[in-house]
Amino acid sequence: MLIKSNYMKTKLLYLFALICGAMPASAQTQPVNDNNTPLHLMKPAYRHGYGIPSTTEVKQTMDKVLRYISSETPAVLVDQKSGREVTKLTDINEHTGLKQGGFRLTSYEWGVTYSGVLAAYNATGDKAYHDYVAERHRLLADIAPYFRKMHEKGKKIDVNVRRVVDPHALDDAGAVCCSMIKAMLDEPTLPLRPLIDNYMDYILNKEYRLADGIFARLRPQKNTVWLDDMFMGVPAIAYLGRLTGERKYYDEAAHQVLLFAERMFVREKGLFRHGWVEAMQPHPAFHWGRANGWAILTMCEVLDVLPQDHPDRQKILSLLREHMAGLAALQHHDGYWHQLLDRDDTYLETSATAIYAYCFAHAINQGWIDAKAYGPVALLAWHAVDAAVNDKGQVENVCVGTGMGFDAAFYGYRPVHVMAAHGYGPVIWAGAEIIRLLGQQHPKLNDSAVQFYDEEVPTQEPIFNYDGKIRF
Repeated sequence: MLIKSNYMKTKLLYLFALICGAMPASAQTQPVNDNNTPLHLMKPAYRHGYGIPSTTEVKQTMDKVLRYISSETPAVLVDQKSGREVTKLTDINEHTGLKQGGFRLTSYEWGVTYSGVLAAYNATGDKAYHDYVAERHRLLADIAPYFRKMHEKGKKIDVNVRRVVDPHALDDAGAVCCSMIKAMLDEPTLPLRPLIDNYMDYILNKEYRLADGIFARLRPQKNTVWLDDMFMGVPAIAYLGRLTGERKYYDEAAHQVLLFAERMFVREKGLFRHGWVEAMQPHPAFHWGRANGWAILTMCEVLDVLPQDHPDRQKILSLLREHMAGLAALQHHDGYWHQLLDRDDTYLETSATAIYAYCFAHAINQGWIDAKAYGPVALLAWHAVDAAVNDKGQVENVCVGTGMGFDAAFYGYRPVHVMAAHGYGPVIWAGAEIIRLLGQQHPKLNDSAVQFYDEEVPTQEPIFNYDGKIRF
């Protein structure tokens, strides 16, 4: 017992010294070795954070981003000739437009942001998140009839409002529409239904499709399928099913997911290709990070509303699990994913990492995947995302808007920029789901590693034996 006691005292002494960054005087006079120092207790030199963040820390990062985007996205109309604010709807004319900030209130990136901010409100109850979305949604609803009348008369209108009244692409319609449906599901009295119906008319009836009905584009080649369009169109259709109760929308959303998977999912890698061209042989596979993010986010969105008895639900759930296994295997040890997921010579990119952080955490919280296997992936990803948010609340290392290419250089050399709008919504969305993860799951550092347990661990002592019950 004396030997054991002395050993434990020595171990604790060295642990204290390692934590404090200093060694006791006796250790300074002799070489460190495995006999006199518990080397396994040495602190790793992580580049970013590691371990289990507090909900307070997570929300502080989210709040910083919210403050920044609030300052960069004024919900204000101005006369574009004089710069004066337009406060009366009856004063709207062809010179009126949305006041320009750093980001566009009607872009698909901001549709993602609205959904992320709504999720943050639901996770935290902080009304600042609710009000951010409500103010901008309501502004668009209020001004749309006035701009529509001018547009129908052939007058040129602000392009950012034109996207609302006359969408020309899924990018114009799907993400913003889906955020509005979510807002209406929470608050049915919001005056958003005319905008939703207009967006959905474009998505369901006007978007270009191939013969089997899959969404497609005529660029960069004839009959090209973009993985991006899986997200730009499908979640809104699924959520319209929830809003209306009509099963045909669930059927169409599920059908689209499986059509995309048939062409785009590379099963041996567990990853999606970015583009598929009907006339191209073979079909090159460039596994762009953010596009894979749109795919996995789509599956999460669809599964959130798809009825449990839907015949395609298990197929989509299996696809989600295959994709998550493929992604998890490629996570960098700093928590990020590469711009081209399977090419570690390409840079580490934040927007895809934030989307994955959300999706892994969400899938765990929904019971779709195993917390023990994937919880550490989600938390490591969050630490990377957190490190990418600078003191101003800007999100760094985000790939700018990206078309489609069929060579590695096109993707590998895409610029990054703090004003790339694609990172902001995913960061807030990820934070919201990590807060839910910390509240619903039982993560703990054990022997310096993040572990997820089935129940609360009521000790800070290491657990060296675990038989399904907490024993220490």
